[in-house]
Amino acid sequence: MSNYLVELASLMAIFTFAIVSPGADLAMVMRQSLVHGRRPAIITAFGIGASLMFHVTYTILGLGLIISQSIYLFNIVKWCGVAYLIYIGVKALRAGETHIAVETGQPTGAPKGQSALKAFGLGFAANALNPKAVFFFLSIFSTVVSAHTPMAVKFGYGLIMASALILWFVAVSLFMTTPRMRAAFTRASKWIDRASGLVFIALGLKLATEKAA
Repeated sequence: MSNYLVELASLMAIFTFAIVSPGADLAMVMRQSLVHGRRPAIITAFGIGASLMFHVTYTILGLGLIISQSIYLFNIVKWCGVAYLIYIGVKALRAGETHIAVETGQPTGAPKGQSALKAFGLGFAANALNPKAVFFFLSIFSTVVSAHTPMAVKFGYGLIMASALILWFVAVSLFMTTPRMRAAFTRASKWIDRASGLVFIALGLKLATEKAA
């Protein structure tokens, strides 16, 4: 049991830095919070967490090694991710001005009633279509986790990591939807949309330059 706790502590020490580092996931949750509100942002956070379990599952099953060794499969994932990020970026650039009622936090100028499925899918896709995650989870599980660790324990590690990721992005969602942040967004919604659009496009172009290691 102590060996498993050491493995988990090592995983979480590495993963903590990955959680808080800026990237497509953080940009997605921030934009969801500001444009669509707290509930869609939180659901998006759960989508990101579910996507993490997707990465962990195929890593544990050995598919991550296959993808990492196949330039063809890597490029499929990479260019799907590039297209998705640029698509989200262009949509943000074309978005109209959004007004938020500070008292309620409900967008009045953005598309209304974003479904839970769409919010979840946005988070899942943003994380799932990132080929760097293949190498990240493959590397940390192969270097930190013993080959003799039972598969059930490895899945337990993944669930704890996914839970930590969800909690982080839920906290981001709660902060970004405070009255002060909503009021600030109302004053500068157009420019925030433009900035977030450029961020997504920049992340897409950066991903386009990534090569399989």
